[in-house]
Amino acid sequence: MTKILITGGAGFIGSHLAELWLEKGAEVHILDDLSSGSLENLKHIPQVIFHEGSITNTKIVNEVCKGVDFIHHFAAMVSVAESMENPKKCVEANVNGLLNILEAAKRNSVQKIVLSSSAAVYGDEPELPKTNRSKVNPKSPYGITKLDGEFYLQMFKESFGLDSVSLRYFNVYGERQNPQSQYAAAIPIFIDKSVKNEPITIYGDGKQTRDFIHVKDVARANFIAATTKTPQNFYNIASGRKIEILELVQKIILLAKSQSRITFTDERKGEIKFSFASVKEVQKDLGFATEIDLEIGLESLIQNFKG
Repeated sequence: MTKILITGGAGFIGSHLAELWLEKGAEVHILDDLSSGSLENLKHIPQVIFHEGSITNTKIVNEVCKGVDFIHHFAAMVSVAESMENPKKCVEANVNGLLNILEAAKRNSVQKIVLSSSAAVYGDEPELPKTNRSKVNPKSPYGITKLDGEFYLQMFKESFGLDSVSLRYFNVYGERQNPQSQYAAAIPIFIDKSVKNEPITIYGDGKQTRDFIHVKDVARANFIAATTKTPQNFYNIASGRKIEILELVQKIILLAKSQSRITFTDERKGEIKFSFASVKEVQKDLGFATEIDLEIGLESLIQNFKG
């Protein structure tokens, strides 16, 4: 039986991936310190083997990596804003924690590690859409540490033969994103406000663009990346379609039949203005393409919020 380790697996994306691997008949282990994840995300999949602990604890990391075939590494500081306030803590989790995983993976002859990276590595470079050859210029400690992680994966691959690939997620949305969390993303906040008919605040002028992808598509991309030969060191994981934030909010209000009004405030430090991906490389090399259209995903999520 294939043995999987998902660090940060009690989180939003990791819990969906755990479900998928279980459907494929794997033995799934999760390492999570529950700083941003929740056991609530795992209550419907009691088959997972849960280990509470931090990736910064080398003893725990070494123990959970024994006999593992594939590692999906999600555990990290995930907030751009928090990384701006506490860059040292960000480095400790996103770089030093990853190094603990890589060392343990090498020691235990893990077949492959799939890293959760981010479109934040591109920063605000004007070239759009972002391709695998686009310039990287991260604007936040979060983006910098994600890029550092990609380089460490490449180094371990070239120096020690540890197979790996980094997946640069654009804007992931879907069930189990908590709108009340300090790490909350835009869509769950917008939907939560819309179903309550409360004002929706947009940071900046609303003309910033994002490329949204459903969490179930991201889970599928992870599974394919682990089990398929990956000729390149990293891939964009996105829909390949852009939408302005103001248009997104208007769409959510319409779909939710909401009375919410839109307000604007100052843009946030470290935030990227325009984001939009080319997905040609991941389609060509891995045969991956998204299956869930944004409007369908939003409708489903709105119904989920309405209960």
